[in-house]
Amino acid sequence: MQARAIRVRGQVQGVGFRPFIWQLAREMGVTGEVLNDPEGVLIRAFGEDLDAFAAAIPARAPPLARVDAVEAGRHRFDAPPTAFVIALSEGAGAQTRVTPDAASCAACIADLRGDDPRRAGYAFTNCTHCGPRFTILKGLPYDRARTSMAAFAMCAECAAEYADPADRRFHAQPVACAVCGPQLWLETPEGARNRDPLAEAATLLRAGKLLAIKGLGGFHIACDALNAEAIATLRARKRRPAKPLAIMARAEDAARYAEVCEAALARLSEPAAPILLLPMRDDALPDALAPGLAEIGIMLPYTPLHHALLAAMRGPLVMTSGNLSGEPQVIGNDEAREKLGDLVDGSLLHNRDIARRLDDSVERITAQGPMVLRRARGQVPGTLPLPEGFEQAPQVVAFGAHLKSAICLTKNAQALLSHHLGDLDDALTWDEFTRADADYAALFEHRPEVFACDLHPDYRSSRHALARADGGTLIEVQHHHAHLAACLAENRWPLSGGPVAGIVLDGLGLGADGTVWGGELLLGDYNGFTRQSWLRPAPLIGGDRASVEPWRNLLARLDRAGLGALADARLGGKPLALLRQAAQTGLNAPLSSSAGRLFDAVAALLDLTPDRQSFEGQAAMALEAAARRAPREPVTNAYPMGLDAPEGEIPDSDLWHRMAQDLAQGVPPERIAWRFHAGLAGAFAGRARALVTSGVAEAVALSGGCFQNALLQDLTVEALGDVPVLLHRQVPANDGGLALGQAVIAAATVLAER
Repeated sequence: MQARAIRVRGQVQGVGFRPFIWQLAREMGVTGEVLNDPEGVLIRAFGEDLDAFAAAIPARAPPLARVDAVEAGRHRFDAPPTAFVIALSEGAGAQTRVTPDAASCAACIADLRGDDPRRAGYAFTNCTHCGPRFTILKGLPYDRARTSMAAFAMCAECAAEYADPADRRFHAQPVACAVCGPQLWLETPEGARNRDPLAEAATLLRAGKLLAIKGLGGFHIACDALNAEAIATLRARKRRPAKPLAIMARAEDAARYAEVCEAALARLSEPAAPILLLPMRDDALPDALAPGLAEIGIMLPYTPLHHALLAAMRGPLVMTSGNLSGEPQVIGNDEAREKLGDLVDGSLLHNRDIARRLDDSVERITAQGPMVLRRARGQVPGTLPLPEGFEQAPQVVAFGAHLKSAICLTKNAQALLSHHLGDLDDALTWDEFTRADADYAALFEHRPEVFACDLHPDYRSSRHALARADGGTLIEVQHHHAHLAACLAENRWPLSGGPVAGIVLDGLGLGADGTVWGGELLLGDYNGFTRQSWLRPAPLIGGDRASVEPWRNLLARLDRAGLGALADARLGGKPLALLRQAAQTGLNAPLSSSAGRLFDAVAALLDLTPDRQSFEGQAAMALEAAARRAPREPVTNAYPMGLDAPEGEIPDSDLWHRMAQDLAQGVPPERIAWRFHAGLAGAFAGRARALVTSGVAEAVALSGGCFQNALLQDLTVEALGDVPVLLHRQVPANDGGLALGQAVIAAATVLAER
């Protein structure tokens, strides 16, 4: 007989891990105890074959668990235990991981649809395999008293389930039923309604009304997704004229509205339950949901409330963030009454507090696998293991960029990339950013030795880093180097793995030379980089206005290519003389190698975008959608982009002349859009591939917001051929992943100095 202390590290609290260990111990004749503590799960075991017992733990762990390590050491019992028990939690603190919120499991949905009066139709049923986690958590270890469920005393039946290790609700901290748990009600201008709020909500939605619905991480604004008039009302009230809207549909209905392949259905059905961008079926949905685009964001119901509402609705719902334009998502009932009251015709509310706001995660399925566009509910606060060589990395906090902001913490050789926080221009988003910084630091007992930020001194995130460092170690990281490092870290590229060719294409970032970069081929690793090639810089006429008015970028590029007459013809009515003078003198017209602004210019040439974008990326999304409608052509039809200039500046004059020629000959805009994508992919891939084949680089990494474009990614990977390629799959390629890159660069800098 042996006695051991077995430590299990990872995502092991709030996932049914202790009852799993209890059942495993009974099966294998092991006695002792299991408990939660700040480091994860601790088992004190006594038995004959504890090696087999320890080996079975990661092999048979519960579905929501993520086991990082199982460590065994000696233990001494005062007397041999005669049974195996689940003991009370010990200590306080945060060395373990926290489980993200998880979509309702099949067993809980069966309870929702069953005939047990405690759970039938109950909007908050859950168990250890599903339900709220991070959005109700107030402290660690993860026990009910440290969640927003502490306000709800369990009834005798729920308490019995909670206390029974053989029950799937054993120590499910949000466990509740209709007798003792959170309650739902409907508020309209006529007052509150409690009789059958879900049925009445569905009646209002079918009548074309807009409702605010309180979910897991915040409020949605919902309307009938098949009612074009209701969608128009939503857009007008929310001042969202063109940005795509996501829908929620039942699994059995999803294929009516989108092309749902097996991989997509599997992804939609995972516990994270993200919004997934999928090709729309012709005429299945109103055009107003995603004007000019071929894809729709679709998600499955992920709470019992959603399941019950969609069943009553008998059709899909638009589910968009419940907020005023540009502000963070609303999470509180009073906040919803104040901010959403004028936007909606009623509110479906409940009395369980939301501890922290989390938007829905957004992903794509590509030929290369899944792609995360927005990392939020269902994914956060999941951690990423740091690559080999970072085992002794210090605790670092990195503050990301100014747009699509997120924070990254490193601790115990793990990186925790926060949820999507938003654009820091908005004052309320800035408040949310600072709250999130304090929240993550307190929740995970993070005591950073190093602070990292973007090189740009005027980013709010950079100024915040300077204030937080307060004389400590502050490391400023070049924007595109951070993109490259984020891709390396996600792919667990070793600290000593050698240099990689990084194709980094995005909107804007301050370059190491003080100019504005955005279309870059870098050669580097965590410790540094050199700039190998870049798009020929063009003036951003009007400065920041060039990011919202695509025609300004078209003017700059046509003029520079010697096609001023075409600019005059296409941009009549604009103050061209004044703008040309600004471009020539450089007055509020800095030069930039931005790939994002190149996309904008091509979209403007093809009349695919309005004069002023109503949301970031509108022109680029329209250009990708157009290119996807074109038939596949030989790569030889791709527009040339300085293929005879292997290093340094990548010229684009030939590109503009070829596009102008094709336009004059009546070539459809879709074909021109595809040829542009293929030409840009080939220009960078050819140079990156040469770095690998010559032995200078070990692999190629693709990063930056332009690689949210699945067509561009596919064409670039194809053009790279058989060289190793690193892609983003769990971390956004856009600025939402930037903090991870900053963190590992800062850690590598400190490790190199030790």
